Order: sequence, then C-alpha cells, then structure tokens
Amino acid sequence: MDTDTHAVPAGFERHFRQSPATDPWEPIYMRRDGQAFSLGLTIDTPHCNARGLLHGGIITALADNAMGLSCVLQMESVSALTVNLSMDFLSIGKIGQWLEVRAVPAKLGRTLAFADAEILADGELVAKASATFRIVAKQGVVSA
Repeated sequence: MDTDTHAVPAGFERHFRQSPATDPWEPIYMRRDGQAFSLGLTIDTPHCNARGLLHGGIITALADNAMGLSCVLQMESVSALTVNLSMDFLSIGKIGQWLEVRAVPAKLGRTLAFADAEILADGELVAKASATFRIVAKQGVVSA
C-alpha cells in the first residue's frame, strides 16, 4: 500500500522526530492541539502481526512516544524517561485505516509527569493508555 496516496487528516504534518526504531513505520504524522499531541499513520503491512492486524507493539510504542511528548512540549528544557506504561487493548486496527494516538498530559510535576492517550482506528477506539515519566533536565540532548 502506498500510504502517501491516502488522505492525511487536516492539521497533521510529518512528525518532527525520527528514530531508528520507528523508521520502518514511516511516514508518521503529528498534530498539536493545545495541550494534546497526536501521532498518526495509515496502517500498512509493516504495522501488522502475522494475522494482518495492527500489532499491539506498534500501538504501545506510538502511545509511549506521544504521551512523553505531550508532557515535555508543555515544559522547558526537559526530557522524559518512561517509568510505567499501561495499555488496554479494546479492539483491532486493519490495513488501510487511519491510526491516531491522542495524548494529553494529566499532571506535570518537577520530577514526574503523567499522561493519558486514546488510540483510534478510523475514529473508533481500539486502545487506551496511561504512563508515568521521570522528568530530567536536558543535557545536550537534541530532542525530547
């Protein structure tokens, strides 16, 4: 599937942060809306398990990324390290659907931050997540 031929929802642009871990999943898009931070992509074969369904590991990695960024983008000169992450898988995602991970910070502290996320496939809730992050001052780190 050529994901570039599918419509990317309004407000999304290419994600500013690339990583060797997520390179096989590109293109990944992002959207900021107030305190909310979303990641999105069109589900394709590299995102799926052997049954052709969206893999829970993809959901988890994107939720971790989105929730951490939802916190650090509200703070200055900090980075976040995942302390705990909880996922509830509620339904499935299929090839061709638009996947969106909508994350919002729940509480921002000096040393800990908390965030929640909803994961949707074509607008239908497929998973929910929450996470705790250790907040650390950036020391020569280029990205959050």
